[in-house]
Amino acid sequence: MTVIVTGAAGFIGSNLVKALNERGIADVVAVDNLTKGDKFLNLVDCEISDYVDKNEFLTRIERGDYGRCDAIFHEGACSDTMEHNGLYMMNNNFRYTQILFDWAQRTGTPFLYASSAAVYGGSSQFIEDREVEKPLNVYGYSKFLFDQVLRRQIKAGLKAPVFGFRYFNVYGDREQHKGRMASVAFHNFNQFRDGGSVKLFGPYDGYAAGCQQRDFVSIEDVVKVNMHFFEHSSSAPSGVYNLGTGRAQTFNDVALTTLNTLRVAQGQAALCLADAVSGGFIQYTEFPDALKGKYQSYTQADLTNLRGAGYRGTFFSVEEGVQRYVSRLIKKFG
Repeated sequence: MTVIVTGAAGFIGSNLVKALNERGIADVVAVDNLTKGDKFLNLVDCEISDYVDKNEFLTRIERGDYGRCDAIFHEGACSDTMEHNGLYMMNNNFRYTQILFDWAQRTGTPFLYASSAAVYGGSSQFIEDREVEKPLNVYGYSKFLFDQVLRRQIKAGLKAPVFGFRYFNVYGDREQHKGRMASVAFHNFNQFRDGGSVKLFGPYDGYAAGCQQRDFVSIEDVVKVNMHFFEHSSSAPSGVYNLGTGRAQTFNDVALTTLNTLRVAQGQAALCLADAVSGGFIQYTEFPDALKGKYQSYTQADLTNLRGAGYRGTFFSVEEGVQRYVSRLIKKFG
């Protein structure tokens, strides 16, 4: 069984490679760009059959070097929502995806790809419907645009199954290379260890300090959904699916769970939010001007279509998932 994973050394991609290995699949073609070489650490404990640079891979695809594979997980993309170079974003996210999609259709290879909740932008509804998709930045637009391609192709008829996953706020193992784009939980973990407190945005957009809400989803759940559609690719309906928990929670919830997991590990008592704030363990900073008008203050995935496609798994809450994640970070980094 041969499976291709693009973005294989990245956050979600490397977790998918590991999950494939755990299912006995070691013939994995890992595609990525290792200009930032430390990403290789995400693959050290994984088994792959080949590594191919992302640009070389595109050349091989267009040359016809690859025939049908058992699946391609296309996770490679620029995920920096603050990237303003539209030419780069569209070539890297939209055009590259289009080329791989066309190849997958020609060869009959199931295609599972990363979309994003950023397509909803300033919307107050989060259902897979063109009318509520309002991206606020070129990253969201690049994901939105390919989702529209898929919808048109589904109507015209597909030769192989395609599943797009609109990831909400994913956190978890193997994200340490992401810098400023790493999850709030990861940043909070490092802030508390380095300075004894965590930092969140203050009031904005009608929300009190730390009370903006997102659908925070564990990488463990993201992997489970991807594996479900991989294993049921012949029966699950092609389409674009929200991949979140279906429950919005506050940034305060993430921060409090992170610091309490660390405190308990140090033999200290867990705190309530009021005590954490009054004690200076959670601190609020002024909302940055650069994000105003480009920031999603609230997201919550509607899982109706995901459930309708047959996925029955449960999802970790912030309190469950972040506690599990931070506990693993403590074991890894001390």
